Amino acid sequence: MENKQLLKVENVGIQFGGLKAVSNTNVEISKGELVGLIGPNGAGKTTFFNLLTGVYVPTEGNIFLDGKRLNGLPPYKITRKGISRTFQNIRLFNELSVLDNVKVAYHSNSKHGIISSIFRLPSHFNGEREMEEMAIDFLKIFNLDGYLYEKAKNLPYGQQRRLEIARALATQPKLLLLDEPAAGMNPNETEELMNLISFIRERFHLTVLLIEHDMQLVMGVCERIYVLDHGQLIAEGSPSEIRNNPKVIEAYLGEEVS
Repeated sequence: MENKQLLKVENVGIQFGGLKAVSNTNVEISKGELVGLIGPNGAGKTTFFNLLTGVYVPTEGNIFLDGKRLNGLPPYKITRKGISRTFQNIRLFNELSVLDNVKVAYHSNSKHGIISSIFRLPSHFNGEREMEEMAIDFLKIFNLDGYLYEKAKNLPYGQQRRLEIARALATQPKLLLLDEPAAGMNPNETEELMNLISFIRERFHLTVLLIEHDMQLVMGVCERIYVLDHGQLIAEGSPSEIRNNPKVIEAYLGEEVS
């Protein structure tokens, strides 16, 4: 029988000096799920993403992707294993074109080696041409093909977000981590983003883990939600269960989670 579990986080924690930023955290995500991770500011959400992507190494516990342990692997190797992410603050290559931003991501899984690149062998040029064609086709999906040679920094904010998601997907991940993708967006842009997240999940058969403060977005697209507070998981369940969970309401200090 096929193993449906993709991500398993087992008793994971990290300590900075005397501060436990994340403690004894357990998360399981099955293939194809769209899961949310919420919590007040400073709850440890981005730190958790940094643990999953190798920016930080856990001081306790284990992280598995498709049954393979990720602890201690550098970020580029974790990307090759199948985890890609976006950032709370957009991190594009601002001086590169839209097309080159996506081509850079394709290079992470390039089949031609350094020798063919140094000596400009035919395999190098064939590989570059294939990557450019794939990148252009990919950008068409995100309605960014009209900006191929525009510098990334010149795109409107919402389209920069789209480009960052497109670049993350170009690494061909199994698990896509989205860190506050709706930050700075107006209501119309947020609604478009909700549709985009659902679309890419279905189109690319992705598993998605989403950090977001916009509760309308989280409740609207996520099937399950984990809640962090002060580095510890305090709840897990469906959107309706989380909305009515007393611990969650208390963590948000009375903020309405709806």
